[in-house]
Amino acid sequence: MTRENPTCRDIEPDLVAVAAGEAGASAMRGVDRHVAVCRDCRGELARYRVIEGMVADLRRAPVAGADPALSRAELESRLADIRSRMVSYGIFSSPLGKILIARSELGVSLVRYLESESAGKSYLARLAGGEAVEDKAAVEATYRELLDYLSARSTRLSWPLDLRWAGSDFQRRVLAATAELPYGAITSYSGIARRIGAPASVRAVAQALRHNPIPIAIPCHRVIGSSGDLTGYAGSKIGLKERLLSLEGVPVGHSAHRIERASMYACCESETEYCVPTCGSLSQMPMAELTLFGSRRHAEAVGLTPCSSCRPDLHPLSA
Repeated sequence: MTRENPTCRDIEPDLVAVAAGEAGASAMRGVDRHVAVCRDCRGELARYRVIEGMVADLRRAPVAGADPALSRAELESRLADIRSRMVSYGIFSSPLGKILIARSELGVSLVRYLESESAGKSYLARLAGGEAVEDKAAVEATYRELLDYLSARSTRLSWPLDLRWAGSDFQRRVLAATAELPYGAITSYSGIARRIGAPASVRAVAQALRHNPIPIAIPCHRVIGSSGDLTGYAGSKIGLKERLLSLEGVPVGHSAHRIERASMYACCESETEYCVPTCGSLSQMPMAELTLFGSRRHAEAVGLTPCSSCRPDLHPLSA
């Protein structure tokens, strides 16, 4: 019999029964009351429901008389598909505010800045349905690596990425090109369009990055307008874009929300040297053809050498 105020251990059999659709009305009411006030048991109920869904999938038996080897292969295929669909997530505090991190066995699939926890959960539920389970322990290591990055203790995130929520092949191409931008460097939306072979699709590139499912790891904050304006970020969070760029040593004009080319070192496409911005015809080149660096150190970190003509190593830009 269910107690009037069951402990978490007492309620566990009823959680399983509710997830399996086998609980009576009294047990269901008891579970509803308990999970309304117990976050841990809410998570457990969600996990049990995911597991029950897996079991239901596996109950679909292979065709009678099928080759046992083929039946085993089908079962293994189903298991792999189920595992790949499952997503664990956690909501954490960060220097950028509340942030939701979700990952599957393939890698990190979502990073989202939150106005509230409930909004984050609702958004993920729309994306993933019942296959998303709150499990902070499963994403704790990912969160710790993010904290190191945001505290300038590291300059890269070594996360494998799961782009299941990239909307189209075009967006995947945009995200792949953006992911190649090095730490401390910027380019323009037209530069990304040029890199993916679609120079006329600047607005489409901006829209694809506006819906980037994994910001920071796919550094859309390093993409700016051709005029130097920072433009948008994660909707209207341009302040976060400024903070991320400043963290990487990119000189940002906070009052005007823009970056001046004259304050950055520059490298042309397919060149192996970096220059001061006044070198030769560099100042006349469109942003689409350039990658700009906030410091010589960041340019040299990706293998570039000082230009033999303008010698930025001997005549560095003023801080």
